[in-house]
Amino acid sequence: MSYRESFYHYLMTQCSADAKDDVAQFANNAQNDQTFPKQEQSYEELSNYLELNAGYLPNMSIFDEAYQMYREKMSY
Repeated sequence: MSYRESFYHYLMTQCSADAKDDVAQFANNAQNDQTFPKQEQSYEELSNYLELNAGYLPNMSIFDEAYQMYREKMSY
């Protein structure tokens, strides 16, 4: 299958009602972010967006960890 899901779509699989880890908390907060680039796959585009708009993300290493998990799932 050549279709790759967006990072947002992957991130939503990490949501958790009792978010104890940083990635789950990031996912829960991103779900409430109305302007999150939901179709984006590019690390650079996502990183730029988050640095400018995601006050809910305490540090970018959480995004880096989540993006690495996404890459591994997408196998590229």
